[in-house]
Amino acid sequence: MLETFADALSSLFFPQRCAVCRKRPTTLAGGSACDECWADTAIFNGKEMLCSKCGAYFGPEGIKIRRSCFKCTDHAYARAFACGLYEKALAAELLDLKSVPDPASRLRDLIKETVLNGSAPDIDLVVPAPLSRQRRAERGFNQADIIASLAARSLGIDVDLKSLVRTRHTIPHRTGMDKIARERSVEGAFAVTRPNLIAGRTILLVDDIFTSGSTASACADALLKSKAARIDVFTVARAAIKY
Repeated sequence: MLETFADALSSLFFPQRCAVCRKRPTTLAGGSACDECWADTAIFNGKEMLCSKCGAYFGPEGIKIRRSCFKCTDHAYARAFACGLYEKALAAELLDLKSVPDPASRLRDLIKETVLNGSAPDIDLVVPAPLSRQRRAERGFNQADIIASLAARSLGIDVDLKSLVRTRHTIPHRTGMDKIARERSVEGAFAVTRPNLIAGRTILLVDDIFTSGSTASACADALLKSKAARIDVFTVARAAIKY
């Protein structure tokens, strides 16, 4: 009887089950995922083996040497970093963020910590990767705007939500698309409308998920053509790609 009462009380305060394991969470801080699934998610701590440019994940720990995936050599950004792998709690939270523009407090704290620890000291402007007009109309907002605003607030610098735009709607990148297909799909898809606000700035480009890097590189290319000094990339999650 006590167990039934406890379940009823839990469902009153925590009506949603964990999106990963379907158990009922005991706190609201984790948002869509419970504490156990957050603990089981690969959150980067600086000891991982990552590509020194794009942040591709090679493994949990390794010797500290400069390494490359050799797939990002021609990408336009200088470096990319993320909070962790696109899996479990992070995947659930980012999926939820596409429909509810209010990140859970645990995700907010993680974004703040990662940006403060990972950003270069000379970053002076935060810019989100833009959605097309069609996608923004369907969703009602751009989740990258929300992440970028949190990042800018953490760094105490400005966020520019208007200068970088997507000039045409592009198809979502599908699993199985090769590097060339992904790059062609976003080639020339971005432009800068206010180049005077971009010129000379060291920019942190922000998005939700980093997969192949083609979108980040296309955005960075547009910003560099407007005389930006350098582009670094921050995403909440990094897709795990096999090498």
